[in-house]
Amino acid sequence: MMPAWLARLLLRLNGMRVVDHNDGNWPDKCVVPTGPHTSNRDFPYGLYARAAVGKYIQFVAKSTLFRGPVGAVMQWTGGVPVVREKRTNFTQAVVKLFEEREKFYLCIAMEGTRKKVDRFRTGFYWIAREARVPMVFAKFDFGNRVIEFSKPFYPSGDVREDFDFIYRHFDGVKGLEPKNSFEYDPAVLEELPAGEGSTQIQTD
Repeated sequence: MMPAWLARLLLRLNGMRVVDHNDGNWPDKCVVPTGPHTSNRDFPYGLYARAAVGKYIQFVAKSTLFRGPVGAVMQWTGGVPVVREKRTNFTQAVVKLFEEREKFYLCIAMEGTRKKVDRFRTGFYWIAREARVPMVFAKFDFGNRVIEFSKPFYPSGDVREDFDFIYRHFDGVKGLEPKNSFEYDPAVLEELPAGEGSTQIQTD
């Protein structure tokens, strides 16, 4: 990981800055849902941002992709291969990574594509719930020229309430390609399972 001063300089040269609402005091493990993801050029900004906050945020992919030169580059940039067993789905395999590690920060692009979407994929949420870890949201706000890391958000068990909060957090944020940015329609909550509980967000 590059030095923090260099990362901040590169961000500044690109007209961007980083805000960490945790002041560096992150939980040892968390999922880092990221959005909006609108361009391939988001990736280097992500590398700069993680260095600027001093957290080695990684990403996961199927183990078959970690072969040859491409696999070496993926590992060098923070990729973690996921080996799925016959009775294990992808979510369970990622949860196992959290169980095996003392510290683990996992970035997941919620849209799952660079195209405009009207809802997020839900895998990041179920990984956080099953691993019993919070989420720290990474907002790539190119409209306001800032990459912003939220305080930890703990899944409550009420899926619709949680996603309403998540959707509102990213609603209208302009990505690097503004036309592909996310806009929230509360009607999409009807497609999610209902649950009981209350949203818990760390405020201290």
